[in-house]
Amino acid sequence: MQTQLSPEYRARADGLAAESILRKCVHCGFCTATCPTYQLLGDELDGPRGRIYLIKQVLEGETPTRKTQMHLDRCLTCRNCESTCPSGVQYGHLVDIGRKIVDEKVPRPLGEKALRWALKEGLPSPLFAPAMKAGQMVRGLLPEALKAKVPAPQDAGAWPTRVHARKVLMLAGCVQPAMMPNINTATARVLDAVGIQTVVAAKAGCCGAVKFHLNDQEGGMAEMRANIDAWWPLVESGEVEAIVMNASGCGVTVKEYGHILKDDPRYAAQAARISALTRDLSELLPALLPELAAKLQGRVQQPGTLYAYHPPCTLQHGQKLRGGVEAHLNQLGFQLRTARNDAHLCCGSAGTYSVLNPDLSYPLRDRKLGVLAEAFGDQPPDVILSANIGCITHLQSGTGTPVRHWVEVLDEALRTP
Repeated sequence: MQTQLSPEYRARADGLAAESILRKCVHCGFCTATCPTYQLLGDELDGPRGRIYLIKQVLEGETPTRKTQMHLDRCLTCRNCESTCPSGVQYGHLVDIGRKIVDEKVPRPLGEKALRWALKEGLPSPLFAPAMKAGQMVRGLLPEALKAKVPAPQDAGAWPTRVHARKVLMLAGCVQPAMMPNINTATARVLDAVGIQTVVAAKAGCCGAVKFHLNDQEGGMAEMRANIDAWWPLVESGEVEAIVMNASGCGVTVKEYGHILKDDPRYAAQAARISALTRDLSELLPALLPELAAKLQGRVQQPGTLYAYHPPCTLQHGQKLRGGVEAHLNQLGFQLRTARNDAHLCCGSAGTYSVLNPDLSYPLRDRKLGVLAEAFGDQPPDVILSANIGCITHLQSGTGTPVRHWVEVLDEALRTP
């Protein structure tokens, strides 16, 4: 794609970065075939190619409008288009730049601005946990829309106390400890069972994704730097062998610290090292399979529970990790299948998207639940599994079938007498 940046953006690093991405696009339109919002709305401007043109127009000097902002806001940033693109267009990075420059020129309505501020400041806040606890206490009295965002209280069980020579860092996350604490403790117990100790750095907080994707990029990068500072002593000393993520939304962000902070003279090298050490929890499974299989003998019933698996976009498109969870859990004796159709499509959660764009988010959720219900043909699954807390809570809001993290069922099997 030919570009002619306006002088304003030729003088900016993000403008030049966007131009480099734009020039890889060949207008083929393959991306529209796998874009959830294009499939729902049928509007070229609500697909990746149309949004690329909108960003290009702004970079070339055209004044963006509220409509421009709306079409960029509607993007889920699922990055399915990146998996489809034959030219390697880094659409996720481009839309981050596009949203930033459009927001600089297009003021948002006061109510919308207030909601976005509440999300970016509230979710990573220390006040989120007591607020969630209070909501759970009166959950039965909440309106259905709010009740869907407040999962029932969960017993997290005990954190393992054994000390092992092998250690990994784990990011607890900003909302996961309050909403679904068992995911973290289950992760620690599964790793403990195979001789790996899970360490959580006390001063590590939100991965930075919430603020970064709500166009508070400086706020998001501040959280990224704080995490690097919290982790660095353990990384530099060689005490930990990896930084493990059990929420794929956090994982894809931390894996991009090196890219996001590449121009930071103080943090660039450290950020690159952190990204290189980061692993999704599923990436540890291949090396752990023999020991897990030995421990699970007789503990996974056959024929057992039917598990439908939804691979999050941040795992399959953002991190390019496909098929691992399904293959490895099936090897361990679990009956796990993805949807027969549309397994590549987003469930509609997408971080804060379900709050900001419910009219698009909930139809995508219902579509996803429909195809997951058919994963085993005429027999519905007993449980739906995923690998990201956002997907889990969003899907659970639309079904009575339990929706869980895959590590929780592995943990339960390991603890079965």
